[in-house]
Amino acid sequence: MPDIKVVGVISKPGIPHASTILSELVAWWKAHGVETRLDHESARYLGSDAGLAREQVPEGTQLVIVLGGDGTLLAAARAVAGREIPIFPVNLGGVGFLTAITLDQLYPELERALTGDQRVVPRRMLHGEVVRDGKTVASYEALNDIVIGKTQIARMIDLETYVDGQYVSTFKADGLIVATPTGSTAYSLSAGGPIVFPAVAAICITPVCPHMLTNRPVLVPSTSVIEIVCMASRMEAYLTIDGQVGEPLIENDRVVCRSSEHQIHLIRPPNMFFFDVLRQKLKWGER
Repeated sequence: MPDIKVVGVISKPGIPHASTILSELVAWWKAHGVETRLDHESARYLGSDAGLAREQVPEGTQLVIVLGGDGTLLAAARAVAGREIPIFPVNLGGVGFLTAITLDQLYPELERALTGDQRVVPRRMLHGEVVRDGKTVASYEALNDIVIGKTQIARMIDLETYVDGQYVSTFKADGLIVATPTGSTAYSLSAGGPIVFPAVAAICITPVCPHMLTNRPVLVPSTSVIEIVCMASRMEAYLTIDGQVGEPLIENDRVVCRSSEHQIHLIRPPNMFFFDVLRQKLKWGER
């Protein structure tokens, strides 16, 4: 990591004692001669209206600190995507599969970051496009997943699916999830998908409550191009990126998913590895 001169901070709304956490954090960086760039939420905690949009926070920084939970990290990942800037995720939220650094570890881990002794792990992202009448009308980057889901109560949707041009199936289901290994422990896991080790070069396709019980999750190579044709009528299907942004789909829209050119770089505690997280977060038995 290059010498740290500027640090970005992105915060979750509604954090208890956030004003104290932010004021101490900004003062700590100032004492080390480092400038901070705050998003709107972080600035509000300090009583300021001079915050930046999240997409602007990473500009000119060498580190981005995320205060919150996995949802805040997902939003930060999309803001940072395409920049070689490590993300320092502090878990002030709930489960925290990705935000593994606790508040108690905040300053010891920041000291590691200052000396370049931090542990950084890459995570692949997904790129998704909506193609309508032969034209790309929207594009997205996702860290966890790209999901097509139904919008109507008790009505399944038909999703014609191809991998590298080969027809897979027309899923009649509540939806379809295309997930990265990182996203395999999120919505895909809840829908019966497998847990995928983060370093595995794969993409997971998971149907949501399929009509045919034999429709099971499938792992495909990370080099695959996945194309999903929405057969649902207008306003009956919705595209969601990381559960946070998206748009309605219309009949014959094509959602094309492939591995992104971008990846993010997460700072992790030195002694916290993937199976440690699974045991802790999923309550797997200890030896």
